[in-house]
Amino acid sequence: MNRIATTRGAVLDTLLPTARRATLALDAAAIVGGSLIVALAAQVSVRLPFSPVPVTGQTLAVLLVGALLGSRRGALALLAYLGEGLIGLPVFAGGASGPAYALGPTGGYLVGFVAAAFLVGWLAERGWDRHVLPTAMTMALGTAAIYACGLTWLSLYVGSQSLSMGLAPFVAGDLIKLAMAAALLPAGWKLLSAE
Repeated sequence: MNRIATTRGAVLDTLLPTARRATLALDAAAIVGGSLIVALAAQVSVRLPFSPVPVTGQTLAVLLVGALLGSRRGALALLAYLGEGLIGLPVFAGGASGPAYALGPTGGYLVGFVAAAFLVGWLAERGWDRHVLPTAMTMALGTAAIYACGLTWLSLYVGSQSLSMGLAPFVAGDLIKLAMAAALLPAGWKLLSAE
């Protein structure tokens, strides 16, 4: 008789080796934690009177979550964030939630978050987050992924004004966020290697 048939009341997790259960629990905690970091950063939100796109702390959080969790867990954290918002948890910018918000003018940026987290995580897995210049390039590529998705979707709502409403007002702030991430990640690695 096999192990599954003989273990009454067991769930699949209890049949896994203890080390694998711990890894699954850590992965789940990292993914949920990453989604919560982005949700908190989304609450740092300022609406611009001339744009449907708010200024938030989300992009910095997305880039850092991708770099810290890697491609797979980073993307899963952002998918969890989207799922939380879609089911009605107030995790989107300014406490918004629901499918209507996700399909609204800023929906493309939300999808771009998943792509950016994956891309930044993939590059970080290859060591692109260890030194300032490669980290800055990584963050710039992640930001470009967010804009590519966001501006494409936004153009369905505002047409040719997508660049003036969804890019131009945010470039300076995104450069500051990029510089912060490019300084924080290599410094963090140096601290860890010094211990």
